[in-house]
Amino acid sequence: MSLARGELVARTRAIATEVAAQHASDVDAQARFPHEAFRAVRESKLLSAVVPVELGGASAGMLELAAMCTALAQECGSSGLILAMHHIQVACLVRHARSSAFFTTYLREIAARQLLLASVTSEVGTGGDMRSSVCAVRREDGRFLLDKDATTVSYGEFADDLLVTCRRAADAPPNDQVLVLLRKGDYALQRTGNWDTLGMRGTCSPSYRVTSSGPADQVVPGAFADSSAQTMVPYSHILWSAVWLGMATAAVARAGAFVRAEARRKPGAVPATATRLAEVSVQLQSLRQNVTGAAADFDALDDRLDELSSLGWALKLNHLKVAASEAAARIVHGALQIIGISGYRNDTEFSVGRHYRDALSASLMIGNDRIASKSASMLLVFKDE
Repeated sequence: MSLARGELVARTRAIATEVAAQHASDVDAQARFPHEAFRAVRESKLLSAVVPVELGGASAGMLELAAMCTALAQECGSSGLILAMHHIQVACLVRHARSSAFFTTYLREIAARQLLLASVTSEVGTGGDMRSSVCAVRREDGRFLLDKDATTVSYGEFADDLLVTCRRAADAPPNDQVLVLLRKGDYALQRTGNWDTLGMRGTCSPSYRVTSSGPADQVVPGAFADSSAQTMVPYSHILWSAVWLGMATAAVARAGAFVRAEARRKPGAVPATATRLAEVSVQLQSLRQNVTGAAADFDALDDRLDELSSLGWALKLNHLKVAASEAAARIVHGALQIIGISGYRNDTEFSVGRHYRDALSASLMIGNDRIASKSASMLLVFKDE
C-alpha cells in the first residue's frame, strides 16, 4: 500500500524527535551509521518517497522531500544527509531510467523492500570533478564489469545497492559517462581509507575500491550528462541545502531556549542576547525562504527537464548551494555566540558543538571555490531575461 504524500513530512518529524534525537550524540561520537533512525525510516516506508505512486511510492515533490530532510537534520545532521543522498539516487532512476523494463521493476522493488541506495561518484584521479571518470564499464555477453577507486562512498557498507558513475566504454572520453546500478551481491567493497572527521561523522564515508559484475540491464539508459544536469545537481543542491537549514534551525532553537531561560531568571528585563537572537533569526528566515523558494520553483517546472540544462538554472542552483552552505555555518556560529560557554560544551542541553562541526562540511561538499569558478565562467555569457 502506497504512503499518502501528506504523511511523509509528519512521519519524518516523528522519527526525528522520537528516534534520531535519542541517538544523534552517540552516532556522532562513535562515527557510526544511524541504524535506529533508518530502521524507523524503513518501517515508515519513507525510502520510496520519490518513487511514483503507480510503482508503490508516494510521488513526492521537491518541497516535500526538502521538508523531510530538514526535519531529520534538525535532530541528526548525518541522518538528514543520508536521507537526502538516497532521494537523489532514486530520483535519477525515476527520471532517467523508466524506459527500461528492468528499472521499472527495480523501482517497484525499492518501494516494496525499502531499499537504501548510495552513490559512488567520487574517484581517485579526477580532482573531485563528478563530471569526469577514470574507470569505464565493460560489457561482455550480456554482462558488465566495473571497478572503481572511490575517494568517498557515503554509508556504502550499510546501503543495499550502489549507483556508480563511470565512462561509457574503455575508449570513451572522461566526460562521456553513464550510471550503473550495482546490486547487493554484484559488488565487493575493499576499504582503502578511514572516516575520522570533524563533522558529519555518521555518514560513514571512507574511501573504497569497488569491484563489480552484473547483468548489462543494470546500466542506466542515456548519458549521465543529462542525469547530472536535470536531476543529480538540482536534487543535490536543493536537498543538501534543506539539510543545512535543519542544522541551522536546531542551533537557533537552542539559542532561543537559552535566551528565554535567561529572561526567566531576570523577570522584567530583556536579556542582552535577545538582540543577537533577533539578528540570527532574520538570517534563518532568509535561508529558509531561499531553500523553499528553490524547491517551489523546481516543482513548478512540472518535469520540463530541458529547462534544467539551461544556464539560468545552473546559476540558480550554484548560487543556492554557495549561499545556503555559507549561511548555515554563519547562523550556527551566531547561535554559539548567543549561548556562550554552554553552547561550546558538549554536556549541556544548549550544546551546538555537533551542529557547528556538521555545518562546516557544507562549503566542502563540492567546494564553493569550484562552484564559484564555474559560475563566473557562465556569467560571462549569461543574459538574464
